Amino acid sequence: MMSVQALDPARWGGKAMPGQDELPCSDGEPMETLFHDAQDALLKDTLLDAWPERSDFFVGGNCFVYFSAHQLKNNDFRGPDVLVVLDVDGSKERKSWVAWEEGGRLPDVVIEVTSDSTAHIDRGDKMRIYSQIWHTGAYFIFDPESELLEGFKLDATGRRYTPLVADDNGDFEVAALGLKLGLRPTVYRRFERRFVRWLDPSGQVLATAQERANAAQERANAAQERAEAERARADELQARLRALESK
Repeated sequence: MMSVQALDPARWGGKAMPGQDELPCSDGEPMETLFHDAQDALLKDTLLDAWPERSDFFVGGNCFVYFSAHQLKNNDFRGPDVLVVLDVDGSKERKSWVAWEEGGRLPDVVIEVTSDSTAHIDRGDKMRIYSQIWHTGAYFIFDPESELLEGFKLDATGRRYTPLVADDNGDFEVAALGLKLGLRPTVYRRFERRFVRWLDPSGQVLATAQERANAAQERANAAQERAEAERARADELQARLRALESK
């Protein structure tokens, strides 16, 4: 069984472990579907937009994670669809997540967008690695076909996942981030359907730039309608006063 102790450079033939500039950052395979790509981008971008003042976290999508010499020797690369790592320098450019360049830090939250061809991996080998080796505190699996979102957290042993219980709205708490995850109807890119969304503690979505623009336009339209209604009432009052004065 692999362990985080395998990060010791001595396990790599006594040489320093290779860095991200020396390691593959892509397998050349495209995303499974356009929706998979859109879902990953939506989660990544809305979290970055929601925390513009913070530089103490990293969020990536379809990003290789390197975590052990054993992994390198077996060319066993793991690329979670979405990952979040806390307490790191989020301003630094990264091609991949290389744990031994990050003080051994590994993802705190992982989200996989599954499919018929990957479900056995997402629920099998990846789940084992994320729990037993990475000790990732929160793991979520989303099946776009069935629109099923499942959440898992580490149990008391810190090495095995137990299901998270959704709240009355079907949302899951992501305690490490102070947020929730849930399904919401969304218009994004070419899709109009339910996406997995980051939610604030009250259940409101972390909005996209377009959603913020739409909301601002709706507020402006509402304000204009109120102003026009006030003018109409004022004009009506003036007309009544003139009518009274003319008698």
